[in-house]
Amino acid sequence: MIRPLLAVCASALAVVLLTGSAVIPDASAQDPVRAAEYWLDDYGVKAAWATTRGAGVRIAIIDTGIARGPAEFEGAVVGGTDVSGTGAPDGRAPVGAVDSNHGSWVASLAAARGTGPSTGMIGVAPQAELLSVSVGFGSSAKVPFTEQIAEAIRWSVDNGADVINLSLTTNTLDWDKSWDSAFLYAHEHDVVVVVAAGNRGSGTSRVGAPATIPGVLTVAGVDPSGRASLEASTQGITIGVSAPSEDLVGVSADGRLVLWNGTSGAAPIVAGVAALVRAAHPDLDAANVINRIIRTARPVASARAVPDPLYGYGLVDAAAAVSANVPAVTANPMGSLEEWIRLYRRAETDPEPAPTVKPVEVPPLPPSDAARRVSTPLLPSTDSLLYGTLPLMGGSATAILVALGVIAAVRRIRLASRAPSR
Repeated sequence: MIRPLLAVCASALAVVLLTGSAVIPDASAQDPVRAAEYWLDDYGVKAAWATTRGAGVRIAIIDTGIARGPAEFEGAVVGGTDVSGTGAPDGRAPVGAVDSNHGSWVASLAAARGTGPSTGMIGVAPQAELLSVSVGFGSSAKVPFTEQIAEAIRWSVDNGADVINLSLTTNTLDWDKSWDSAFLYAHEHDVVVVVAAGNRGSGTSRVGAPATIPGVLTVAGVDPSGRASLEASTQGITIGVSAPSEDLVGVSADGRLVLWNGTSGAAPIVAGVAALVRAAHPDLDAANVINRIIRTARPVASARAVPDPLYGYGLVDAAAAVSANVPAVTANPMGSLEEWIRLYRRAETDPEPAPTVKPVEVPPLPPSDAARRVSTPLLPSTDSLLYGTLPLMGGSATAILVALGVIAAVRRIRLASRAPSR
């Protein structure tokens, strides 16, 4: 059974309240919240804004729900639903006793609006639209986890999502069979699916599903200096690109700002970049959006290969992903889920072969002879007595009688020849 480990890529790592200049230096230079968002400058986000801010693109946040209250989400959330059985119908009531803020933190990194032109938390694609799909984790959920994710993906696709963000992971490489059709549904409808790689600090040593599903864009995490995060990331051959996962700003459900760590935050940064690319290049399909993101990623000097199990293709570069000249591709560089299903689910899905001709009716066989009673081979059978023993005895008796008659006649002759003469 797949057991959801949301904390693997989320808030189980230390969360610190953001309190003005006590946390963020140089508050006089600019808004302290914007100053804390180092990835806006370091990863080319502000440079990409010269081209687009993501208008017209819709990002589905499949998580614990985007809260209604914070000003940073005003005008951003255009729809939602609950698949947990415990949340609000519009997906805006945070679900879960432990991670109820998680969905709001994730959404704020993707597309928060800020509190003014130059103040407040702002997302990577601040003009993109958000869909809030609330999911429940753990024993409190009324619907099995795998069913929730499958339903959430289908609902997101049906409600116009161009990008889906899944800041969650599991403790297994495999996934439930129901996810085959759900993720394939997203791929077939040209949706970019971005997922978190998971965190070593929460006990995950390697990527787990959905980061292992072919075709998704898996995001690893790095610290503010661009090195692979020792606590807030993991590794695996399916990683596509890396993004910041430490000292991230997030808007809580009650409007408070926090600093938090995890690839749960790295994923929506990349989801926001995907929204920028889709807005700048509306003619590109999902495969080419993903290809632009990984091909324009900045190489990492310490990477051992490309892709690397820690960094993937490198550090995401929003400006290059939006503006660089990248040759088109005809297939998703992160793999084909359809081909994977054909190879690994084939034995389960192949139909029974249909008969090519009508069945031939065969007449019944004649009844078999009655079984003979088994007897010991040491005793004579009826046939041996009738055709062997009795004729032999009759012949032998005749021969004996003839022999006796001959012997008697011979004796008489001899006796007659010996009689005395007179």
